[in-house]
Amino acid sequence: MSRTFSTGLRSSNLKLSTRYRPDYRLKRLHRADLPVDTVELARYLIGKVLVHVMDSGRLSGRIVETEAYPVGDAAGHAFHGETRRNRSLFLERGHAYVYFAYGSSFLLNVTSEAPGVGGGVLLRAVEPLEGIELMAASCGTTRLADLGKGPGRLTKALQVDLRQDGLDLCAAGPLWLAATEQRTGTIRKSVRIGITRNAHRLFRFYERGNSHVTGPKKLRR
Repeated sequence: MSRTFSTGLRSSNLKLSTRYRPDYRLKRLHRADLPVDTVELARYLIGKVLVHVMDSGRLSGRIVETEAYPVGDAAGHAFHGETRRNRSLFLERGHAYVYFAYGSSFLLNVTSEAPGVGGGVLLRAVEPLEGIELMAASCGTTRLADLGKGPGRLTKALQVDLRQDGLDLCAAGPLWLAATEQRTGTIRKSVRIGITRNAHRLFRFYERGNSHVTGPKKLRR
């Protein structure tokens, strides 16, 4: 389906094309639906939907790329134990862990283990579904391929920041996880992007062929 939006941007005459359907049926995920294992959860979340309900409208995107940071992983924020900054990462699985990185971007993770055990899944990319006009205005672009492509763009498009840190994504609230009736494509795995420790582990999952998946071409084949 193709729609043309007026965003007030210089390139507002561009078309935003997407598989968005207004009648998408979203079923809220319950904690019992989530695997009790970080790597399994990273794979499970491919094809699920992240929803952010705001006063200005509802934003949602279908998750197409994730990375797992399991217990004991030297590349994960939980490796050196709980701190004031990462304490949300030690909440029961299904909570939001948001942190500020690179001096410019907020990154969103889904906690993945039992209470008190640090582990998380980084959401790396989404395919926009609802609120595309709002996303375009927030990101300053009408190029659909750039909306939600990459962990920093994802939070910018869905307007997620530190105010959502610690929220329960399986409870009634403004930010939540859902499943749809849409079929998920082939799921592939690879090494994670932009890390140096435990860089050989195949903990990145993505939907093959989706244009919103990030990384070098060799990791998207």
